[in-house]
Amino acid sequence: MKIRIALPSKGRISDPAVKLLEKAGIGLKDAANRKLFSDTYDDDINVMFTRAADIPEFVADGAADMGMTGLDLIREHDAEVEILEDLNFGRAHLVLAAPEDSPINEPGDLADGVIVATEFPHLTQNYLSSRKLDARIVELSGATEIAPFIGVADLITDITSTGTTLQMNHLKIVDNILESSIKLIANPQSYKEKHEKVEAVRTGIRAVLNAEGKKLVMMNVAERFLEDVKKAMPGLTGPTVSQVLSSNDVVAVHAVVDEQEVFKVVNRLKKVGARDILVVPIERII
Repeated sequence: MKIRIALPSKGRISDPAVKLLEKAGIGLKDAANRKLFSDTYDDDINVMFTRAADIPEFVADGAADMGMTGLDLIREHDAEVEILEDLNFGRAHLVLAAPEDSPINEPGDLADGVIVATEFPHLTQNYLSSRKLDARIVELSGATEIAPFIGVADLITDITSTGTTLQMNHLKIVDNILESSIKLIANPQSYKEKHEKVEAVRTGIRAVLNAEGKKLVMMNVAERFLEDVKKAMPGLTGPTVSQVLSSNDVVAVHAVVDEQEVFKVVNRLKKVGARDILVVPIERII
């Protein structure tokens, strides 16, 4: 059963989304030339490239069975989709911001009649309504940061990952509205009718996510040192031990280790008698 996956055609999340599919074994046949529709090396899967902002609605409407896009866009469109996975990239915040010299420094300073410019009118209205504020929203399609300085609005809501752009434009954060990251989503009907294939894609992607920041550490160990090595060797469920056929008193040991722990672990292992230590990248953990 064929499925279609919607990916962003451009922007900061487009390349990571394509690379994630490739690592999951669903690479594009012609990755260099992105057309509206692209075939993959799985005959039952093709990819549709479109604006990230359109992906929630395309998936909700069934134009695509699955997609990758930001939680901010999913919530803004109030899209009825299944959120399958957090893809661990594209983290950002939707924030309320004011000019640096504004008397508004925190949510409690907001008052009725305030004007807010934004590309996210739905989320902004929900936020203002939750604070029982009678405010006016000015919807813009870009360059939101300039709105307070040309008399269009008192504040803005905008997506930021580091806050640097806001600071460069002499804006300060008044409140955080939503924490966002890129999600793997599915059409609810497709999730039921094409469940096996959707879950196969999800499993491939989850396997890549599970392997992020992990290394496989392998070594040979004389059996008399094995217990000491086990104590020094962390693993997802403990180290795996197997007999080395060419020697009766040597065993092979391997375990999955967090990347930031590899340096310490390898040095501990050398001290307790491990040798022939290999550190190997991991592509997927299923």
